[in-house]
Amino acid sequence: MWLKLVNLSLLVLFPVAWMAPLLKAGLLPFFALSEISVLTGLQALWEKDIFLAVVVTFFALVAPYLKTIGLALIHFRMASPRLLPAITLMGKLAMADIFLIALYIVVAKGVGIGRLETGWGLYLFTGCIILSLFVSFWSKKPDG
Repeated sequence: MWLKLVNLSLLVLFPVAWMAPLLKAGLLPFFALSEISVLTGLQALWEKDIFLAVVVTFFALVAPYLKTIGLALIHFRMASPRLLPAITLMGKLAMADIFLIALYIVVAKGVGIGRLETGWGLYLFTGCIILSLFVSFWSKKPDG
């Protein structure tokens, strides 16, 4: 029962994480920092590079949410447990987004131009992805 509740909570936590500040960035150390969330980052990306925006939208929004819905359908016996390998793969694809964000932070801090701080949304988003991976790991195919 707890596995179902944790998975269902992700249906609420993912959208919160998408709106929460991942990063606070600014060019000069004396000025206010601009907050960047998954959604504001995607908005900017759609204006600059549509192909990359489609890829990132899939990894950041579509893959983790479809995985969560798929697991819920399996938990409530509305879908076959044979879908678990595909659902687990979607979760691993979603983890790629966390890697890209972490890489961006390391590169931006290494260049030394401006200021960059991680926001609480990065931890929430990372936690949601990891929690989702654990839920899929613990969602074993029933015998029979």
